[in-house]
This record gives sequence, structure tokens and C-alpha cells, in this order.
Amino acid sequence: MNIEDKIKLIVDALEDIKARDIAVLDTGKLTSLFERMVIASGESNRQTKALAAHVREKVKEAGEHVGGMEGEDTGDWVLLDLGDVVVHVMQPATRTHYNLEELWGAGEAARARHIQKDH
Repeated sequence: MNIEDKIKLIVDALEDIKARDIAVLDTGKLTSLFERMVIASGESNRQTKALAAHVREKVKEAGEHVGGMEGEDTGDWVLLDLGDVVVHVMQPATRTHYNLEELWGAGEAARARHIQKDH
């Protein structure tokens, strides 16, 4: 599966459970650890955990690499390692505090692409 197909799969899985403010950052020129970072918000710790678990399930069903998942015990910030993509699902206050888009978006190669779905 190429990176764009994988991103589409991840974003679709996040949208299935009503994630908010989904952003995809191209981090390939900033680090060799992963190609993309996906950041999304959930409204509660229960929703953030459900979002991360759903993404993990969909990626696994597609036969792609699924690494570790951290933060599911509290649900304030759940990180999912999918090899060439790292997914952060955060509650809004946590996301604002850590501001990963600005931290990782400092370089031109990491322009964020916010995904908004018309409902």
C-alpha cells in the first residue's frame, strides 16, 4: 500500500467515529523515522481511545504494519505507531497545549493539510 492510500485509510477510519480537526503533516524531509503524521481530536477520553483503536483495527485489516499504541490508559493523548505514519489522537486542550502542528510544521516540507468533511 502506498503512503497516500494508507493516509486515506487512516483518515477514513478517523472520520468513521467523528474525529475533529484532522491534520496530515508531511514529515518526510524533517525526519527519517516516519513519512507522515496524522493528528486528530476527540471530544472525550473515551472517544480518543475508540478513534485510535478503530484506526489500528482498519490498518491491521488492510494487512499493514501496526506497531505500538500508547496513552490508551488515560485517553488524553493516544499515539499509534504505524511504521511510516504516526497517528496522534488528542483531546482539544492537550492538542492546544502541545501544538504539534506548529512544532512539526516549522519546515516548508511539513505543511499541514487539514481535512474537513462536509456534514
